[in-house]
Amino acid sequence: MGGRHWQVLALLVCLPTLLPLGATLAALLRPDAALWAHLLDYVLPEVTVNTLWLLLGVGMATALLGTALAALVALCEFPGRHMFSWALLLPLAMPGYVLAIAFIGLFDYAGPLATVLRGHGIALPEIRSRGGVIAVLSLTLYPYVYLLARQAFASQGLRALEAGRALGMRPLTAFRRVALPLARPWIAGGVLLVLMETLADFGTVAAFNYDSFTTALYKAWFALFSLEAALQIAAVMLLLVLALIGLEARTRARQRYTALGTAAARRLALGRLRWLASALCAAVLLLAFVLPVLQLGTLAAPHLPELDRRYLGFAANSAGLGLAAAALTTLAALLLAQAARAAPGALTGLGVRLATLGYALPGALLAVGLYVPLARGVGLLNAQFGWTLALQGGLALLLVAYGVRFMAVAHAPVAGGFLRIRPSMIEACRLLGVGRLTQARQLYWPLLRGALLTAMLLVFVDVMKEMPITLMTRPFGWDTLATRVFELTSEGEHARAAVPALGIVIAGLLPVWLLNRGADRATAA
Repeated sequence: MGGRHWQVLALLVCLPTLLPLGATLAALLRPDAALWAHLLDYVLPEVTVNTLWLLLGVGMATALLGTALAALVALCEFPGRHMFSWALLLPLAMPGYVLAIAFIGLFDYAGPLATVLRGHGIALPEIRSRGGVIAVLSLTLYPYVYLLARQAFASQGLRALEAGRALGMRPLTAFRRVALPLARPWIAGGVLLVLMETLADFGTVAAFNYDSFTTALYKAWFALFSLEAALQIAAVMLLLVLALIGLEARTRARQRYTALGTAAARRLALGRLRWLASALCAAVLLLAFVLPVLQLGTLAAPHLPELDRRYLGFAANSAGLGLAAAALTTLAALLLAQAARAAPGALTGLGVRLATLGYALPGALLAVGLYVPLARGVGLLNAQFGWTLALQGGLALLLVAYGVRFMAVAHAPVAGGFLRIRPSMIEACRLLGVGRLTQARQLYWPLLRGALLTAMLLVFVDVMKEMPITLMTRPFGWDTLATRVFELTSEGEHARAAVPALGIVIAGLLPVWLLNRGADRATAA
């Protein structure tokens, strides 16, 4: 296969990403005056203000929480530090909409914790509020900042603080003026990831009945039955996404860091404050993971007898979709990585960049952006040939949407795996007359199988947790664990929703373990 063929293949793989982008941007070029008047009067002002408050609140809270925890774990020594270093990543296993169920159960007026505190004269603020959504999303998403900041601080060790103290600064001043600025690009990168996830969130805001761009888009499609309105809202949402992508790219370009020497990293002894550090880490872990899991277990226990064939069907649908999406997306990622290796250049690089752009696009936007052009294509065929085809949501559309959304997740480990295959190995195979099939079996497979398995696991678990794409493009009456959670919470059945929610949390623990292992290796390197 020649270099030009690999370039064409890379461009073909990125086509499904261009379809929703093109359809959504095209909507801005043909505005409907009456529709825009309605959106400007009744929809966009409220969802824009709500979404901006959400971005501001979650961004600030995750920046403070993630940075503080990362600095403690990476720079200081205190009881339980090693355990907290990985345990503080556990909230990543819990999607926001699952934590929302647990928090509403715990802190609602009739919840057990709120009732006990009220008995001691302590009244908790209303959980079903803007503050409640911000708190839940912050506790779900702070690990993005924590993970990146922890790596940055661990790379510095105490050397940055000691440099500041050598200039006469107190430890806290040295941290603020030396260590923190050095880690700022990583912290900013983590916060931008958090903002993208916040903008894409649908399940959490729906559980709190908090109107944002994603819920407005869902209502325009499924309540008003107006695809055009959904597309226009998606177009406004895309402008926000593009602004965040631009900020992320600028931040990434500034991530140039020089390690301060190669001496073994030491940590600061906190003295009497060491127990305070342990208490802070324990409180965050308790609030973000332990209490919610216990609450979900308590809520689910009375409903376990309801586990019947229907739930087996939901689990089978989730697992089947996850496996199919993982296999297809990993195969596409493998072809993309091989294209980048076999035919490096601007064209292939553009194809790879576009194909991995989908992870930044909210699921609701992808669902609308893929469905609308395909539905219009089917309409044109019907008009041209007198056919009566009807496009409804289907598994093929679901798999394409998953592929677009999670291509970056699969591509990262596969591209990393290709780095282990040095050009000298391939050249040696050629000199020895080894055929392509033998190369694939004896060289590529042993060195790539670990990366391929990691890619498939990550995509599988992401699909298990994914809600908006599944909800908006699934076949009628075809449920998964995530859509079952949405339906039950929409009906106010939070206790029954805890049963499928627990299954999603258990599935989510695997990528957290993989992520922590990879981060430890990166830091050790």
